[in-house]
Amino acid sequence: MRKQPLITNQYYHIYNRGVDKRDIFTDKNDVLRFIESMIEFNQLEGVGSLANLRKSKIEVRPLSKEPLVAIVSYCLNPNHFHFILKQLSENGITKFMQRLQGGYTYYFNAKNYRSGSLFQGKFKSHLISEENYFNKLLGYVGHNYEIHNIPKEKIDLVFASDFEYKNNNFKIVSKEEGERILEIFNGSENFEKHCKEMVTMVRNERGKTSLLEEDNLPDRG
Repeated sequence: MRKQPLITNQYYHIYNRGVDKRDIFTDKNDVLRFIESMIEFNQLEGVGSLANLRKSKIEVRPLSKEPLVAIVSYCLNPNHFHFILKQLSENGITKFMQRLQGGYTYYFNAKNYRSGSLFQGKFKSHLISEENYFNKLLGYVGHNYEIHNIPKEKIDLVFASDFEYKNNNFKIVSKEEGERILEIFNGSENFEKHCKEMVTMVRNERGKTSLLEEDNLPDRG
């Protein structure tokens, strides 16, 4: 149990990494599987597995897509991920993350003939209550791959929300949240400029960090 329950209609920075800092994505199919899970597990109605979900779409009525969370920003790196999520229903973030991490771990272990935990325990969460910190995290999360020194052979394992914001075309990011943010920043170009400034600020403070180093989150100042 979490010491403090996650509050509905509030925004949270959610993140986790592979156990022992190991890669959680080893090829493009892993990334695509995780992305599919992000989309399909984000619904109030229970989902047993992606295989059953695909079957139900063909043979039975389509499931309701009332979401558990609004995805505001995300970055998938080879050995860890970051999200900004808005909780839309009671325990929505917890349900979403349990399905996401549990389902992906089952897939990854079966594929790689392994057993045991894939992630470093439960996901980490931080309430984002200040507007300035929220804006700072938008750049930090959506461009997190630019903060790290990612080996060339692993750059194809990166997938982030910056592309959706650049093109004002929201597929994984909540359309409502994405359009609201672009309106606040007066368009995608200004938002991209803001995000690049956040990346520059972080890199000036700590340099470009290895994927094996823990992420020191931006301060709230």
